[in-house]
Amino acid sequence: MSNAATRAATSQFVYVTYIRTTPEQLWVALTSPEFIKQYWYGMHAQTDWKTGSPWELRFADGRIADTGEILESDPPKKIVIKWRNEFRPELKSEGYSRCTIELEPVGEAVKLSVTHTIEHPASKLIDAVSGGWPAILSNLKSLLETGQIILTRKV
Repeated sequence: MSNAATRAATSQFVYVTYIRTTPEQLWVALTSPEFIKQYWYGMHAQTDWKTGSPWELRFADGRIADTGEILESDPPKKIVIKWRNEFRPELKSEGYSRCTIELEPVGEAVKLSVTHTIEHPASKLIDAVSGGWPAILSNLKSLLETGQIILTRKV
């Protein structure tokens, strides 16, 4: 398959923000279950964040939201997650996506880049995450910089 055909079959969402923190502090915020619950609406991530480990994201009531596998873990620089939605049939049917989270120090801040990609044209999953990631990462940024989240429920 040519590169053009591959690009046509791929849907992608990219979000970049800068957070006044250190890569180490941001890594803890991204991987600590207690910290995740604070900015991700009570969600709970279950994994040890090691390459090859299973990964689950659960709602506060215990239902499974998403599942997958840690494809790459390079603290405090990069996490790559094989990711599949489990609770919306139209999203689950699209199969696994790939979420790459990269941290890069920039002066007194950290550049946080999230790239969510799936080999599916006009992906409903990518439409869904394009609304979710900005709210979640805005909460994360606010929590790290001010100690408070800005959104208490999903928008």
